[in-house]
Amino acid sequence: MNRTLIWQIALRYFAGKRKANVVPILSRISMVAIAVSSAAMIIVFSVFNGLESVVKDLYKGFYPDIKISAAKGKFFAPDAALIQKVKSISGIAGMTTVIEDNAIAHNSFSGAQKVITLKGIDRNYLNVNNIRDSIVGEDTVSTGKPFTAIAGRNILAELGVDIDNVFNTIFLYYPNPDGNISTTDIAGAYRSLELHPAGAFHISDDQDDKYILAPLSLVQTLLHAEGKCSSMELLITPGKAEEVQQKLKAALGESYKVETRYEQNKSMYMVLRSEKWAIYAILTMVLLIASFNMIGALSMLVMEKQKDIGIMKAMGAQPADIRMIFVLEGVMWALAGGLSGITLGALIVGLQQRFGIVTVGGSFLMDSYPVDMQITDTILVVLTVTVVGVLAAWYPAGRATRTPAPTLKSA
Repeated sequence: MNRTLIWQIALRYFAGKRKANVVPILSRISMVAIAVSSAAMIIVFSVFNGLESVVKDLYKGFYPDIKISAAKGKFFAPDAALIQKVKSISGIAGMTTVIEDNAIAHNSFSGAQKVITLKGIDRNYLNVNNIRDSIVGEDTVSTGKPFTAIAGRNILAELGVDIDNVFNTIFLYYPNPDGNISTTDIAGAYRSLELHPAGAFHISDDQDDKYILAPLSLVQTLLHAEGKCSSMELLITPGKAEEVQQKLKAALGESYKVETRYEQNKSMYMVLRSEKWAIYAILTMVLLIASFNMIGALSMLVMEKQKDIGIMKAMGAQPADIRMIFVLEGVMWALAGGLSGITLGALIVGLQQRFGIVTVGGSFLMDSYPVDMQITDTILVVLTVTVVGVLAAWYPAGRATRTPAPTLKSA
């Protein structure tokens, strides 16, 4: 049998008259089950995509597109030759020099203190890591106002510091490499820096509870690292991060680490992606369970079409042709349910994007669950449904090939 005839027969069985028996009922039930599973896949994938986008946006302020740091040691000197090598790479839209390390923040009035990450930044920092929209109060650090800082909201609350009170200051302490640690001279073991927190940022609890931003030169002096930095952070033209990374690695050699945003926080992104694939595996199992209805319906269809199968064999149809007809029938049923489910899922995702029907609840950074439907997820669902349709149809199609051809009686 030629391929066209095989398709025509399969389509005829799919769109043929529906008698009042169990076959059409089971086929419709299997399609509905696959549709529900496919819609669930689209919705869950869209929610994970939305949450991943939100998390990525939250971490943009402290995880740049590309970060250059020393392969060995804590600090390095960004000399003119190094800066020129970096600037010569096409695709870099901005660059900033940063120094950071842990320090002790102390409020002498309240007596509260906290271990924080002190980040010394220059005037380009907020152009490379855009957190301006998250800052309340004055952005005095990037404008160059001396002895000021921008601190996380949680840090200020824990220390009892008010950005609107000009008399409130924070003392920052860092171990003095030239000092002698002794029980009689504790103060001599630390260097100190007094700053007025002129602004506060609110991004996420993790970052609000961790970072204080201060002028680069002051932090370099506190850390006893004048003229040095812990990293160079780069803003990259969209879509060119991996290309720029490879060029930087070739230009800078093994003395420096060149990391993308994903590599800087690999554990977080791995958790997000592993959760998504775990849900995919669970929903695929649900889809396979739903396909048992299809196996039963196709098996009964094979029994119903015994006469047709016998006639096709008598006309010269090979077992592979018979198998292909019923495999195609199973794929059609699966795709009919799958595409209906994808359409339903897309409709629900669109309504959530437009109206925010399902809310998060409580105090969070968003009012409703974020969703983002991507074409790659749609293709994955279609492929999954197709494979499930083939697997569900394989056994009934095998039974169809064992149907004997009718015996012709002599006159």
